[in-house]
Amino acid sequence: MALFNRTPVAPLEYTRKLWMRSWVAATMFFLYAPLLVLMIFSFNDSKRNVVWKGFTLKYYEKALNNDSLVEAMVNSLTIAGLATVFSLVLGALAAVMLWRFKFPFKGAVEGTMSLPIIVPEICLGVAFLIFFAKIEWPTELPWPLNLSAITIAHITFCFPFVAMVVRSRLASFNIEEEEAAKDLGASEWQTFRDILLPHMKPGLIAGALLAFTLSLDDFVITFFTSGPDTITFPVKVYSMVRFSVTPEVNAASTILILLTIILTAVALKLQGVKAIADTH
Repeated sequence: MALFNRTPVAPLEYTRKLWMRSWVAATMFFLYAPLLVLMIFSFNDSKRNVVWKGFTLKYYEKALNNDSLVEAMVNSLTIAGLATVFSLVLGALAAVMLWRFKFPFKGAVEGTMSLPIIVPEICLGVAFLIFFAKIEWPTELPWPLNLSAITIAHITFCFPFVAMVVRSRLASFNIEEEEAAKDLGASEWQTFRDILLPHMKPGLIAGALLAFTLSLDDFVITFFTSGPDTITFPVKVYSMVRFSVTPEVNAASTILILLTIILTAVALKLQGVKAIADTH
């Protein structure tokens, strides 16, 4: 009788887990297979991407020796760095304002801040182009479409993302900690520095990473706000792809991918260290 009372070899729960794992694996493959193919063919010793002829690093050397490509990378890193710093300050202050205070038309302010997240980038790009064309300060000429214009545009659409991330972090803050610090004689600045800011730190790190990544790989808004003498890395790669997709383009794209992965790993490491410190 024991032979007839055995449990099924593949129970329903095991089948569900297998199905979910297969679905996740297929999704990951669909998302990351093109990136892996791009990175693999960046080492291809052939001018044609469709034929593999051997391993080489010459296209990385060629990409790094391309002065215009290196200049575009430096421009992108400079813009992304400035946009991250200003977006972090503005986004953190906006998050604290919306989380702490009640004021008239607060809903309208929140909706307005969400517009750069909701509105398509093509619309933002055209809007920024018209905006800078209409500004005639400090001279009577339109605002030049250079690094300053790109940086201002990037700050405008990056800081709402930072505000959203930081505000979600503030939702878990225990207001009693702040009140206890004030009862013990702490000033507003001391309370913000020693109580609120450490709690915000993981959100600030995540927001800074998000702002830097969005600025670094943005193409649409940058395309509309850059002049003929100013070019960024994504725009440069796009101009190279218009002629042909060569291993040099793959090498340049791989450098950008690796840079983003390294920054993500550093941010996750910092968040992990912060989480461990909080537990102790």
